[in-house]
Amino acid sequence: MAFKFLVVIFVASLLGLAGCGSDEKAPASDSGRQVAKTVNLPAGDISLALTPAQLDWVGQQIFRNECAGRFECLVHWNEGEAFPSLGIGHFIWYPEGVDGRFVESFPALVEYMKQRQVSIPEWLRDLDPFDAPWGDRQSFLAVVDSPEMAELREFLAGSQGMQAEFIFRRARMSLEKVIDAAPEEQEDDITERLEALSQTPGGVYAIMDYVNFKGEGVSQTERYKGDGWGLLQVLMAMSGDPEEAAIQQFREAARKVLTRRAENAEDPVERERWLPGWLKRLDTYSEPPEMKIPSENS
Repeated sequence: MAFKFLVVIFVASLLGLAGCGSDEKAPASDSGRQVAKTVNLPAGDISLALTPAQLDWVGQQIFRNECAGRFECLVHWNEGEAFPSLGIGHFIWYPEGVDGRFVESFPALVEYMKQRQVSIPEWLRDLDPFDAPWGDRQSFLAVVDSPEMAELREFLAGSQGMQAEFIFRRARMSLEKVIDAAPEEQEDDITERLEALSQTPGGVYAIMDYVNFKGEGVSQTERYKGDGWGLLQVLMAMSGDPEEAAIQQFREAARKVLTRRAENAEDPVERERWLPGWLKRLDTYSEPPEMKIPSENS
């Protein structure tokens, strides 16, 4: 298939998200104006587009999904996990020597912030290697009230808009990966389903949140009993029913995929504690009131 993959992103230099105030500063060249960026990629006629208000709404949704909008939850270590989760997207950060099955995302976020000239705490910027400085959850909890932790929370609270933009960009780049990884006989169907989702801000939100939440579905380490649970697997499980809205199909398919993951998991905590929250999260995949996707010439 010879497609052209067209992605349009509309972002603001400053995005204030609910839950915590944002005092993030973007580069001076972006100050006070809306920026439109177009990127050409080698597969599919798909556009992802969000206005600053829509991106702000999505960021608020993700922050509520991950942290219930709570400031203290911006720096967190879940019981039973081998890594802390940081920021509005609970980005994974592995300690030294930990090689987990899940895709790490916090180092990429910090690198993106460096490129955007965001002020980063000096102790965080100077880490070498850039591994989480706490070896386990007990060590993390022992310093949870330290000045460095307080500085880290303030940094993450003040850069929420940049984190939302990072999540958007990760989702944007995932589309190419997902289409490339799709079985050849399903490539057209998956492309059409992504196109349908991309037509509304709710559909774009579903793509963004799910990629941040459960990944692209292309990593071979993110499998239980051979079954993945990422965006690719959800797209493959969608019904394709023309009478049913794409976002509704996505919710139903994601329920099946996440339920299968929990049933395949060796640790019963996934079925007993995590699955109900996952399914509740999927209920948020809907359209915001009175928001329209911008055209390429907006």
